[in-house]
Amino acid sequence: MPALDLQTVEELRRVVRETCQVEGIVEYKLGLQAVLYIGLFQAVDAVREFTDLPIVYDHQKAGADMPDSAAGFAEICSHADIEGLIIFPVAGPTAVREFVGHSLAHGLQPVVGGHIPVPDYDISGGGYMADDALERIIALAAETGASRFVLPANDPARITRTIKWLLETVTDPVLYLTGIGPLGGSITESFTAARGMPIRRAVIGRRICSADDPAAAAAAFYQEMLDVG
Repeated sequence: MPALDLQTVEELRRVVRETCQVEGIVEYKLGLQAVLYIGLFQAVDAVREFTDLPIVYDHQKAGADMPDSAAGFAEICSHADIEGLIIFPVAGPTAVREFVGHSLAHGLQPVVGGHIPVPDYDISGGGYMADDALERIIALAAETGASRFVLPANDPARITRTIKWLLETVTDPVLYLTGIGPLGGSITESFTAARGMPIRRAVIGRRICSADDPAAAAAAFYQEMLDVG
């Protein structure tokens, strides 16, 4: 899943044009930068010039706002040709219910997370978030109807622990792994830790989008996934 965290529509078009036929690419993550530059609908249209693959929009990070903003946010996004929304509802349990619930009500798949793979995010690392915040968010999101979740790829122990819970609790779960490359995660370690999860997706930004040959970079990552099995 190439992460289109790109600042211009020209960059966005280039990466999609060069990667949309690569085996193993099943969807795209559309980031906030291009959306700020040209608008959500125009950014989606730019992707649609080359592919009908599903698009998941990452508002970076939706869910941290007032819970009552969820309805309008999901309603607007539902008019774009996208499949899902990445949701980080760290604003509390009500935010989880509202952002997940309104996404589903508007026909959008919420991809739910709550952890950014930087060392000083959790309290134990010097940050502000409770160490178990992600697990609590995922549990309530699943109870609310979510089945897709995003985890930091640089924490294999958390991945293994979480997928055990997902497989026991959630019907047909999908796992997204992020932070591969500069943020310390690797496909080999994270996908090994996630063995047993039927659908695993690697969210990769700079290592594909900034490559001289994005298609070759994407193909190499896909082969690494296949090598893990």
